Amino acid sequence: MPVRPWSPEDLGRPTDGTWADVAFGLGETYEREGDLEQAAGWYRRAAESGRADAALRLGAVLGRLADADTAADSAEDLLAEATRWLSGAQDATTPDAIELITDMLNRQLRQAARRGLEPSPTG
Repeated sequence: MPVRPWSPEDLGRPTDGTWADVAFGLGETYEREGDLEQAAGWYRRAAESGRADAALRLGAVLGRLADADTAADSAEDLLAEATRWLSGAQDATTPDAIELITDMLNRQLRQAARRGLEPSPTG
């Protein structure tokens, strides 16, 4: 899907850059402020619009959200989505991307270990 560039008709908005650039910038802002859910939403929009580095940032933020999530099912869903974005990133072979992927694998191992330590329900 092509990214729609800004046009002068977009009153009150910058005329240089793309929607993906703005979404990525908002993701960065929310991430700096510690609002990881909003950051993930904006990074997701940027990644879906084709911004490669947004997929990496989204994977990292989703991993952090999974670490903070106390519900096992929700954390697993976040990790699964993070893995999809990281594995599909265009620049997944850079050192930063490899580090993010390694972190994600470690998170998945920790999550699996937690599941193994949970008591099984008794009937």
